[in-house]
Amino acid sequence: MKHSGILYDSHQRFHNYLRISLIEKCNLRCTYCMPSAGIQLSPKESLMTSEEVYEIAKVFVHHGVNKIRLTGGEPLLRKDFGEILERLSTLKVSLALTTNGILLDRYLDDLKRAGLRKLNFSLDTLNPESFNTITLRDQFERVHTNLQIVLNEGFDVKINAVLLKGQNEEEIIDFIALTEREPLSIRFIEFMPFQGNAWDQSKTVSLASILERIEGHYGRDRVERLQDAPNDTAKNFKISGFKGSFAVISTVTNPFCDSCNRIRLTANGRLRNCLFSDKEQDLLGALRSGEPIEPVIQKVLQLKKAVRAGLDSPETFEDYHNHQSNRSMIKIGG
Repeated sequence: MKHSGILYDSHQRFHNYLRISLIEKCNLRCTYCMPSAGIQLSPKESLMTSEEVYEIAKVFVHHGVNKIRLTGGEPLLRKDFGEILERLSTLKVSLALTTNGILLDRYLDDLKRAGLRKLNFSLDTLNPESFNTITLRDQFERVHTNLQIVLNEGFDVKINAVLLKGQNEEEIIDFIALTEREPLSIRFIEFMPFQGNAWDQSKTVSLASILERIEGHYGRDRVERLQDAPNDTAKNFKISGFKGSFAVISTVTNPFCDSCNRIRLTANGRLRNCLFSDKEQDLLGALRSGEPIEPVIQKVLQLKKAVRAGLDSPETFEDYHNHQSNRSMIKIGG
């Protein structure tokens, strides 16, 4: 397929992966994502409708996007989620979903009809008490049950676990143990700075310390380095003889920006070229005005920096003041 060129940035990176946030609301209150004081939600009329999600996605697919991930907030809180999924399934694109799993059992038939088989579960602990502490909600059993359902149904499942020092890094081996008999992938994510999440470098569990713990338990010779997929954000591994695998997303200590192919659309229709950028362009406004949205897309990508929105040194990235004008994670989309 020949691409028009608008999805290239000035560093010649081609962006074929669109992440669409469907909603700013969530039924959990994870501290690294949701500010303790909560957030001010965008007015309902400023959010994309199901038709607008489809129309925008269709333009991106026309210009070369071949993967779309639906995120939130919690995307399954959208009452019209099934309708959105049905519309997007008509596009020639691979569909994926990031969810906390609480409502997943209600949408299994919709997912199957749409051909969506790739699920990322946001699950930071395997301990019910720790789950309540991290999420401020008593939903562990429901999440655990739905996780087992989708594994039994043969979905391609990844578990995203944000590690916080002093909170859940002692569970690293427990997560790895899940991959012995289940063909799933555990992805450990370094704690990242966003508005209102009280980020501190000392809370980050680094790639090096994660591997040191795993090698210390299983032995270095059993930890196999796997081939990463093109544009992969994760460094992939497995324990020799285990069905599943594990990975580390090391945004803080070992960034992977040189091959970034992602662009993000917020629930209120604003386009972002980087997770850490506070610069956005109003794509939805252009669409509602009857204007072509291609010039907006091209402008956003041409403004993309080479590394982490221009925070290219450890000193600038680790200065929390540089992240205070950025949105909180829940309003960007996971």
